[in-house]
Amino acid sequence: AWMVVDEHGEFVSQRELPRMCLVRPQLRHFDMVLRAPGMLALHVAIDAVEKPVRVRVWDDEVAAYDMGDTAAQWFSDFLGQKLRLVRFDPEHRRLSSPQWTGGIEAANQFSDGYAVLVASEASLAQFNEWLVSAGHSAVGMERFRPNLVLEGVEAFDEDRLDVLEVDAEGGPVRLKLVKPCARCPIPNIDPQTAGRSHATRRATGSSSMTSS
Repeated sequence: AWMVVDEHGEFVSQRELPRMCLVRPQLRHFDMVLRAPGMLALHVAIDAVEKPVRVRVWDDEVAAYDMGDTAAQWFSDFLGQKLRLVRFDPEHRRLSSPQWTGGIEAANQFSDGYAVLVASEASLAQFNEWLVSAGHSAVGMERFRPNLVLEGVEAFDEDRLDVLEVDAEGGPVRLKLVKPCARCPIPNIDPQTAGRSHATRRATGSSSMTSS
């Protein structure tokens, strides 16, 4: 729902600003609290925005709301360039690619392409075996930033599953898995230090880890 943009309204991410991983958000009832090393906590109101703006995430120009000068200064100070914090306009419709959703209108906000990323504990265990055998340290699941982590399945089963059904208070929720996630460089970044290593890409002998 929130995104950091540069002076031209273009989104920025850990790909070019790895220190973004050190920002720790905490959602509360009335606000979101952001903390980062050496910074006072930033409180962002849930029910208040500043002004409407147009921003760009990849090839999509979308409607958003600027979150004000205090938030902009906080991110600019911490990340060392002029930046602003924006929030997705809930009246705007940004859809995931129908090429993969089979024509289903799958609502998305500021996520790269899809609203939910699924991984499994077995896949991470297998991946860490490859890392260790290549002489590197094991990594945690937070490197891959999944929304859902499965247990009780075989390694890389999430690449083969068609539909997940999750029990919820209002009835079962069905999630259709539409494509593997081609791996970007962000898993190379240690979320505790913002240090960068290429071990997570080299361990598999390929440029992506599509299982998580």
